[in-house]
Amino acid sequence: MADVQQLRVQEAVDTLVKSLERENIRKMQGLMFRCSADCCEDSQASMQQVHQCIERCHAPLAQAQALVTSELEKFQDRLARCTMHCNDKAKDSIDAGNKERQVKRQLESCVTKCVDDHMNLIPTMTKKMKESLSSIQK
Repeated sequence: MADVQQLRVQEAVDTLVKSLERENIRKMQGLMFRCSADCCEDSQASMQQVHQCIERCHAPLAQAQALVTSELEKFQDRLARCTMHCNDKAKDSIDAGNKERQVKRQLESCVTKCVDDHMNLIPTMTKKMKESLSSIQK
């Protein structure tokens, strides 16, 4: 992918991740640590009970992190498939005898369209993840 296009996607995804971390994940981390601390306060509990309590406290955060990772991987895979399609079209065009400069322009145009299309998916993906994270927090 062209460097400029890659940077556009990276900045948009970084902004998304920072927003999720600030608005959702950080709150969940606080709850997890406070919950875990409460587990350790129970002097009557066995070591195994304390450990199980801490694991229960950690479960929502682990679920949230897995959800974010999965969604970002799906997004990245879709974008990669799109750019691979552009590369295949460019190779076919070269094989058909088209001029390299023309093929390069077509490739850049195709990749830019992939990035534009996927940038347009980010707001919906963000909304979906925030809704999912909110349901995990409850």
